[in-house]
Amino acid sequence: MSKSWQPYAWHILDTIAKIHRIELRGDITQDEILYDAVLRNLQTLSEATQLLPIEAKNAHPEIPWKSISGFRNILVHNYLGDIDPITVSAVIKNFLPPLEQCVKSLLNDAPDQSSPVNSKK
Repeated sequence: MSKSWQPYAWHILDTIAKIHRIELRGDITQDEILYDAVLRNLQTLSEATQLLPIEAKNAHPEIPWKSISGFRNILVHNYLGDIDPITVSAVIKNFLPPLEQCVKSLLNDAPDQSSPVNSKK
């Protein structure tokens, strides 16, 4: 890959942190504004995972990379609004923690692991 992948990895971590901050504001299954904000962040997170190197993804088969990509397509192309808030909440609870740990591990193992300037803590 000619372009550095680390900014995408940092973006994934920033997006996960943003989703957690959104959840602190209220229940995404009850508040449509918070729910929409989470959906948008899941979409950008999914897009960023597609830009991680295939070698890195192959080294972490415990992460359902293809499902993450597929979920992005569902989020983007589901114009009828059938996406279930309970399912999205379960995705956040069950899949974001292992993804977060994996991406942190990838960054720790990377030769250039500098944090982006615009990272929000």
